[in-house]
Amino acid sequence: MADHPHAQSLRFRVKIDGDGDLGNWSKCDGLSVEYDVFEYKEGGENAFIHRIPGRAKYQNVKLTRPVNKDSKKVADWMAKLKLEVKRQTAEISALDSEGHPIATWNLEGVFPVRWNGPSLDVGANQAATETLELAHNGFLRG
Repeated sequence: MADHPHAQSLRFRVKIDGDGDLGNWSKCDGLSVEYDVFEYKEGGENAFIHRIPGRAKYQNVKLTRPVNKDSKKVADWMAKLKLEVKRQTAEISALDSEGHPIATWNLEGVFPVRWNGPSLDVGANQAATETLELAHNGFLRG
C-alpha cells in the first residue's frame, strides 16, 4: 500500500448507524463549523472589547456521485424515514486510491433534507448524478 500522508479528493464512503453503508461518493461539501461571537464592552476597559464564543452552526453536508447500484440504498433509507424520522449517526471517510480510510468525520443527529436525482437528457453527454443533502447537529474528526 502506498503511503499517503494527506487526504486527496478521490472518493468518500458514507455509513449510517443502523442503516448501513450508502456507498462511495465523488464529492462532499459542507464539512464546516462557524461560531457566533458575542462582543462585550466592559466599563472602564477601553483597550479592547471582550469577544466570547457562542453557539456553533454547522452547514448541511452535500454528497454527490454518479448514479450507481448504491443509489437504491439511499432510496431505501429515505423511504424508511417516511415512516419514522429518527436522527442517526453518520460516518464520512475520505478514501485513498486503494479504498483505505485516510480521514473520518462522525456526524451526530443526521437526517436527510434533500435528494436530487439525475437530470435525464439524451442530448447531454455526461454522467447521471445524484445529490444527497444531510442536516446534522455537529461532527467530530474520527
